Amino acid sequence: MKTVLFALFLGFLPHAMVAGETGSTELIGTSWKLVKIAYGDDTIYKPDDPTKYTLTFQDETQVATRIDCNRGYGTWKSSAPGQLEFGPMTTTQTMCPPGSLYGLVIHDLPNFRSYVLKDGKLFLFMMADGGIYEFEPLTK
Repeated sequence: MKTVLFALFLGFLPHAMVAGETGSTELIGTSWKLVKIAYGDDTIYKPDDPTKYTLTFQDETQVATRIDCNRGYGTWKSSAPGQLEFGPMTTTQTMCPPGSLYGLVIHDLPNFRSYVLKDGKLFLFMMADGGIYEFEPLTK
């Protein structure tokens, strides 16, 4: 499966590199809801309600999140096209109901290293073939 994830990543890469923008400019002001988490061991998670898991890239350094029953704020950076890293994230500490993906998402946030925008979706890739998060635009 790791080979498949890596091949999928390489398939998206040319699209991201052609954009010709610094990575951060194309994400600023965008909001996304989580569609699916796919890990390298073939494990897949889908949220019961995608709008419970959101990312909003407020400006070139600040990101706002909703991670199930918690809200959060933190930093992000993109030093080159297709690269993305999240910094420290502060969240509320509400106990979410059983079945929540809060623990997975909060654990994975520091592990993202790249992204691709393709077909109107945002794909975040964790380092070392750790997995892929798929987001679609959040409409308010």
